[in-house]
Amino acid sequence: MEGSRAVRSTLRVLAGVLCFALLAFAHGARAQLVLSSADDSHELWPHVRLLGDPSRALDPEKAIAAREHFVRPGGAYATLGMGKEIVWLRIPVSIGPGGEGTWFLDIDYALLHQVDIFMVRDGKADRHVKVGNGLPFESRPLRGRTHAVPLEFAPEGTTELLLRVDTFGAKLLPMTLSRLPAFHARALGEQLLQGALGGLALFLILYSLTQWVSMREDLYLKYALLVVCSATFSVHFFGIGEMYIWTDNAWFQTHMAGVSALMAAAATALFIEDALAGDLHPWLRQGLRGVAIVHVVASVAHGFDMIDIRVVAVLMTTTGLAPSLMGLPGALARARRGDEVGAWFMLAWVGYFIASAIMVGVVRGVVDASFWTLHSFQIGATLDMLVFLRIASLRTAARHRAAQRAAQERDTLHSLAHSDPLTGLLNRRGFDEALLTALERAAPERAVALYVLDLDGFKGINDRFGHDVGDQLLRVVAQRLRGSVRSGDGVARIGGDEFVIIASGFTHESQARDLGLKVLDSFHSPFVFDNQNLRMSVTIGYALAPTDSWKGSELLKAADAAMYAGKQEGKDRLLRIVR
Repeated sequence: MEGSRAVRSTLRVLAGVLCFALLAFAHGARAQLVLSSADDSHELWPHVRLLGDPSRALDPEKAIAAREHFVRPGGAYATLGMGKEIVWLRIPVSIGPGGEGTWFLDIDYALLHQVDIFMVRDGKADRHVKVGNGLPFESRPLRGRTHAVPLEFAPEGTTELLLRVDTFGAKLLPMTLSRLPAFHARALGEQLLQGALGGLALFLILYSLTQWVSMREDLYLKYALLVVCSATFSVHFFGIGEMYIWTDNAWFQTHMAGVSALMAAAATALFIEDALAGDLHPWLRQGLRGVAIVHVVASVAHGFDMIDIRVVAVLMTTTGLAPSLMGLPGALARARRGDEVGAWFMLAWVGYFIASAIMVGVVRGVVDASFWTLHSFQIGATLDMLVFLRIASLRTAARHRAAQRAAQERDTLHSLAHSDPLTGLLNRRGFDEALLTALERAAPERAVALYVLDLDGFKGINDRFGHDVGDQLLRVVAQRLRGSVRSGDGVARIGGDEFVIIASGFTHESQARDLGLKVLDSFHSPFVFDNQNLRMSVTIGYALAPTDSWKGSELLKAADAAMYAGKQEGKDRLLRIVR
């Protein structure tokens, strides 16, 4: 029994050793890159061996002689983090069937200061090419957004690629060796992506500035600053700025990443403080403004070389996250009230934290550098830009609704102050304002007529049928008066059964009389309401401005006198006293 256990244990150990040997063999097989006609593009990182050069003492000959000291990278894929030291990379290349000819070495990270590329044959470096954004753009082997160089491989033999990487910031080294069609396809695909995202950013900037100019809403100006800074960071990070905008500008090359990142964080703090102003404690709002000031000061300090990119990286991974954390209470308060602004902020911050964590991991060398991880921050920033635009539009819509409610309340209060509560017509205050406005525009060719109406027999109806019927009759009278005059004429109730009409724009006195007769005639039909069928006439006196007077009080007095004269003459008539 014990013997069988020992045998099984021995077999397990042998199996483990065999698996390890197979893995080591497979890994060793991958150590050398084989170029052939079977594949037109190869990832180089699986074949890389590296050697640190902290003292900067190695030259190509010494690096070649130290071949045995090169080791496999131990960190994440295609990233060496933020180390300060120079590193040498060695990539053995074997030429298989159809593998000879021109291949393009492409290092797809624009922010490398200088990379020296050596082709080593027979133990000697027989070609040396320099790439990097520390070199003049015109001197690059291929003038593009990445660091690329064409290399010629002979039909036979083994060649080594030896790279010396010297850069200030992150050492991100996603490298490929491709034939021309594959190289062009990848380059054009990235250009198309950057063009689409850049076009979107430009549209958002122009839209937000237009909104700011037209609405004077400061939130859109802060949003525009955020989009400008985020887009500038991406343009710089992916080499578009060096290629098209600030070519060979040394300051932009060394500072734009840090300046744009810090300013984007400052703009984010200001945007959050403004968008959530009503739901944040005053000290949180002050804190967000303070965070914005810190990042602006740090941006200026970095621009004047008072702090380097490594300090910027520390700030972005600490205080750069502060705006989202400080705005969280306000967003939660909004979400609890059912306000979708809170939910949108949550979505934006989740995307931002994930994208930032991935990007920080890549820069620090703990997350693989791949297409998706290198674009993670740009994708997250684009999501934030779109979500923040939605938040800004929701805030604008909320303010617009609040302004509408305030206007409605103001109009309601104005209406209550200037309207008769029983009939809805103008009251005495509303009548005075309407008459004053009409008289200001009066002229001999644009006469104003003021009619004073008194209901004939209303008191008897009120006494006989009661006040409820009397009130309802007054409402029906008001409706009939509105239907008898023109749309721009004013109708008011200034006493118990006394009404006035203000009509403007008469070019001849006969037009004013015709309107008065129309109103008079409208009372010859019975008033039918609530099973009541009542007949009642009206006596109307009127006066004209400026013929009878320019003053409202005198005009009202003249029309009132004409109305009383009509009462004395037998009622149910229209009268004007001509002097």
